[in-house]
Amino acid sequence: MNKSFIISAKVKNIDMKFKVVPELFSPQGIDKGTLAMLSVVDFTEGDRVLDLGCGYGVVGVLAAKTIGTSNVVMLDKMSAAVKCAKENALLNGVSEVKVYQSDGFRDLPEKDFSLILSNPPYHADFNVPKEFIEKGFNRLVIGGKIYMVTKRKDWYKNKLISIFGGVKIWEIEDYFVFMAVKKDSHYANAKHR
Repeated sequence: MNKSFIISAKVKNIDMKFKVVPELFSPQGIDKGTLAMLSVVDFTEGDRVLDLGCGYGVVGVLAAKTIGTSNVVMLDKMSAAVKCAKENALLNGVSEVKVYQSDGFRDLPEKDFSLILSNPPYHADFNVPKEFIEKGFNRLVIGGKIYMVTKRKDWYKNKLISIFGGVKIWEIEDYFVFMAVKKDSHYANAKHR
């Protein structure tokens, strides 16, 4: 692993510090897309939060500092991200938060989330966000919400509508923040089953 360094940030009036390494996403500071997503999310007592693709742990640490560690789970495919997320949970006084290394939902035993938040990787194809949306739906409680932030609009809008039956979209700077609510135990468009 390359040399690590610490960045400081204040998000939603909460001061945090993060150890980062160059090979992780947005090592120079918290990604503007993540900040855009967090600007429209409210964590409330009783929420059960999944930081899906947590990177070095910004969303999960903020959620844990807001609603407590017992209701927050962080997950990433990369071992360097998982290591940094665990260290950052400790660094920010929320070390009891659960952090899993998993390729998508494959090795995640947890379910019944009320909030899933993700800043999915921007790939030429949509395999990763497709899995995040479809499998994320199944991990949410009825009334649970998925939030995603991307630089692309149409594919995400259409996919979220086909699975959840609707979507709310915010345009913040150069990003689109999507929020969809699970209203039923079945996909809105049953042919996607």
